[in-house]
Amino acid sequence: MIDWLIQFLIRFLETARDFLPIFLVLIGFQLFVIRKPLSHPQKTFSGFIFLLLGVTIFLEGLDLALFPIGKLMASQLTTAEFLGIDPLDKTVNWKTYGWVYVFSACLGFAVALAEPSLLAIANKAEQISGGTIRAWGLRIAVGIGLGFGLALGTFRIVTGTELYLYVISGFAIATLQTLFTPKSILGIAFDSGSVTTTMVTVPLVTALGIGLAQAIPGRDPLSDGFGLLALASLYPIIAVLSYAQIAQYLNKHSVSSKP
Repeated sequence: MIDWLIQFLIRFLETARDFLPIFLVLIGFQLFVIRKPLSHPQKTFSGFIFLLLGVTIFLEGLDLALFPIGKLMASQLTTAEFLGIDPLDKTVNWKTYGWVYVFSACLGFAVALAEPSLLAIANKAEQISGGTIRAWGLRIAVGIGLGFGLALGTFRIVTGTELYLYVISGFAIATLQTLFTPKSILGIAFDSGSVTTTMVTVPLVTALGIGLAQAIPGRDPLSDGFGLLALASLYPIIAVLSYAQIAQYLNKHSVSSKP
C-alpha cells in the first residue's frame, strides 16, 4: 500500500509538471494581457487540483487495467492453440488471424461511442446543422471508421506491409470525397479524426498494436507496433465524409419526392 501511494504521488507530481505550463499561460493571459482579475480564484485553484487528481487516477488506471488487458487480448488471440496452427510453424498467414480483425473492429467501434469529445462535437454538429447531421449518425459513422481503421491496421501488422501505402491511399480517398461533400461538414469531418486519438482511445490502441506485434513471429514492436493511431485518425474522416454525402443525397431525394 505504501509503495502504491509513493508511486501515486510521483505520478501526481509528474502530471502537475505537465499541466503547470498550461495553467500558467491561462492565468498569465488573464492577469497581464486581458488585465482582469480571476472571478473565483479559489474555485479556479481547487478545480486545477481536482483536475490533477482526476488525470492522475485515470493514468494509474490505464497502467493497472487497460494496458494489460489490451496486451493480454492481443496475446490470447494470437496463440497457436486459439488459431489452430502448429506452434513450431513460424510462417504467418493473414487468413488465420480473422478474430484479431474482428476484435479490433469491435474495439474501435465501442471506443468511439465512449469518447466524450466525440459526443460533444456530435451534439454541436446536430445543433448547427439544424438536424441535418444527426448526433448518433455522426458517432456511428466515426465508430465505423475507427473500427475499419483498426482492423486495417492490425491487418498491416500481420502482413508486415508498409504503413505509408495505407496512409497515402486513405488521404487520396478523403481528398476525392471533399469534392463532393457539403463544405459545412468538412471541418467536422476532419475534427472527427482528431477526437479519436484522445485519452480514451490512445491507450487501448497503443496496447493493442504493441501486444499484437510482440505476439506475431517476425514483427518488431517498435517498427510494426505503432501506426494504428495514424489509421485510427484517417478512416473516421472518410466515414464522416461518406455519411455526409449519404445524408445530403437522402435529403435531396426526400425534398424532390414531396408533391
